[in-house]
Amino acid sequence: MSTLVEFDATTEPAVKQLIADRVASRIAAHDASLWGPAAQEEAAVRLGWTGLDESSRPLLAEIEALQAELRAEGLDHIVLCGMGGSSLAPEVITRTAGVQLTVLDTTDPGAIRRALTDRLDRTVVVVSSKSGTTVETDSQRRAFEAAFRAAGIEPATRFVVVTDQGSTLAHHADESGYRKVFLADPTVGGRYSALTAFGLVPSGLAGADIAALLDDAASVAPLLEEDSPDNPALQLGAALGSGPADKVAIDASASGIVGFADWAEQLIAESTGKDGTGLLPIVAGPDDPEIRWPAPDVLPVRVTGPALGAQFLLWEYAT
Repeated sequence: MSTLVEFDATTEPAVKQLIADRVASRIAAHDASLWGPAAQEEAAVRLGWTGLDESSRPLLAEIEALQAELRAEGLDHIVLCGMGGSSLAPEVITRTAGVQLTVLDTTDPGAIRRALTDRLDRTVVVVSSKSGTTVETDSQRRAFEAAFRAAGIEPATRFVVVTDQGSTLAHHADESGYRKVFLADPTVGGRYSALTAFGLVPSGLAGADIAALLDDAASVAPLLEEDSPDNPALQLGAALGSGPADKVAIDASASGIVGFADWAEQLIAESTGKDGTGLLPIVAGPDDPEIRWPAPDVLPVRVTGPALGAQFLLWEYAT
């Protein structure tokens, strides 16, 4: 069993079939035919996540330079405005690293008010939206813009944007002269974007070691691409997809990764459920009944390995 995850399930027959079908190597090779004719066109432009351990490397120097520039100006409070795939991974990364990142993934007035009055003079806002049209995120951006202006601060100097090229947000950022725009990889969907600019920019600006994340992913990538019984992604994928369970309880309490199950919950919930099948993910702790006394329709999975970048990539392949 992999040292990254532990579970009790009979997976050998399913793993053998996955190996025979060359599933792992075909995912790595961006073979969109794996998803069938109906989904092939969309899958063909959504597999860029498999190589992010290398393709995201150029971002590191840009993020490091911007962080140094901001810190030199006394701007050390980073606020992230984003929803779902734009916020979950940075929250896991920074909480695990023990660095502060204020995450706004809500329109709750109280939460917004607290963020607007917290060290505004030292605040930089990262606005993350793949489509550039997320209503909640745009509303947060407008609120901060008004607050900066009311405080006599030029808003454009305090905004960093992460979005796809050609999005409404990208156009607005250019027209408004926002401080920095990071254009994300358009071949990566939101819930698979942990190792893209969406995960790396806010985390790096907050002070997390994002180079280590890519190193962790790179260390496990060759194994995850192999059509081998030792491939932990094939093992986990077989456990998730071939057994009687239609629920998966994820316990990451022993891994040292803070909030990982919350990220995995969205990954699984949004990725499965097609054609009337799917998995209900459950965020669980070691003493919860889903982990200690699981029912036949619940697969308990314990996340054990501490390498966060490797875990991101493992669960993406398995899902």
